[in-house]
Amino acid sequence: MPERPALIAPQRVLASARQEPGGSEWLAQLPATLAALSQRWQLTLGEPFVDEASCSWVAPARAPSGPCVLKLALPHYEAAQESAGLRFWSGEPTVRLLDADPALDAMLLEQCTPGTSLRALPEPEQDVVLAGLLRRLWRPAPANEFRPLQAMLEYWSERACSRRASWRDAGLVAEGLQLFEELSGPSPADVLLATDLHAGNVLRAEREPWLVIDPKPFVGDPAYDATQHLLNCRARLGAAPQATLQRLAELTGQSVQRIQLWTFARLAVECSHAGAPDHTLQLARRLAP
Repeated sequence: MPERPALIAPQRVLASARQEPGGSEWLAQLPATLAALSQRWQLTLGEPFVDEASCSWVAPARAPSGPCVLKLALPHYEAAQESAGLRFWSGEPTVRLLDADPALDAMLLEQCTPGTSLRALPEPEQDVVLAGLLRRLWRPAPANEFRPLQAMLEYWSERACSRRASWRDAGLVAEGLQLFEELSGPSPADVLLATDLHAGNVLRAEREPWLVIDPKPFVGDPAYDATQHLLNCRARLGAAPQATLQRLAELTGQSVQRIQLWTFARLAVECSHAGAPDHTLQLARRLAP
């Protein structure tokens, strides 16, 4: 009997599974895991979303209580505390966590209707929505419940250093790594960050105009949280870097200097990849302090 369409992983998820440690095993167990979760939570599954999902199997579902979304994440360092973050934010302004199995990285989530991505709006309008969401997300976190941003940056730095032989501009990458270390130290102003908030992770909903999905919570400098949106607006950032940085700083209430440093550092460390495109290298050089 052919496999049900709902159990087939989208190509982007398949590609990610082949690259992540433990991904092949996760993929091999995917049909059995989905069957077990469907039985436990009494779900009827639809076909998986393909537009944005790359590190998770995500699909609409129906439970006895009504429509929902099942998300089954790949073993993934950055997203390891997503369910804890959703529980902390409790729907303000994220999707609500209805149930979870942390051992399986499985979550049952509120369904956004109509679910249109914020990408449908022009980037200047995205700026306003994202800044408002970030301001609501930034709250002091309970002590020792979430990992510090410094831990994620150390993880990225180790991976970058393992590729040292392929660095195209060693001085640029080294400067980015140094800034990771300097900027990520603990501060009394630290808050719980989403770290991956961009227009693709914001959906139109009924309960609120827009809700955040897919947070990757770490505790750290709120200025860092503006970078993911900026890195998804590279043409505008390259064409008018100072104006774009200044706009995000004003909308979020953060220091334009710190946003620029964080954005430069992330671009510079991206250049540690052998296949980093020329425009990333050029943009990093333009934003260099």
